[in-house]
Amino acid sequence: MNTKKLVLMAMFVALAVAGSAFVWFPAGIARAYPVQHAINVIAAVVFGPGPAVVIALLTGAVRVLTGTGSLLAFPGGMIGALLAGVFYRYSGRIGFAAVGEILGTGIIASLVAVPYARVLMGTEVGALFFMPPFLVSSISGAVLGVVLVYRLEKTKSSKLLA
Repeated sequence: MNTKKLVLMAMFVALAVAGSAFVWFPAGIARAYPVQHAINVIAAVVFGPGPAVVIALLTGAVRVLTGTGSLLAFPGGMIGALLAGVFYRYSGRIGFAAVGEILGTGIIASLVAVPYARVLMGTEVGALFFMPPFLVSSISGAVLGVVLVYRLEKTKSSKLLA
């Protein structure tokens, strides 16, 4: 990896961590953090699936270590970032990156969260307990991510990402 890519990835982690501290809203029994999902979509488009997952992993780690996130940040962020990157890589369309994020976080990660929460967090909940808040968070963030990617493409900032 080159230095420019690593610095941009670190900036994405910083934006996701800072954004989650300031931009959130109640989503049922949980809080929605749309900035993480927006960063997942942008990272998937700019870097691809592998680096997008690394960004989500590091963001989750920083959030858990600083007390601004729960252990659920790991499956939600990483699965969404992976599918967003894979969907974008094979389609070349930004909208499919958003679909990957929503499917990965809103559906798959919410189902993975059930046994994960039981083992690591000591909570026992039903299969659909996490889905509504995960969907609200991932949909709002994915839409934000698509808007930001389109805006970046129209500005000179897109040259920084190339």
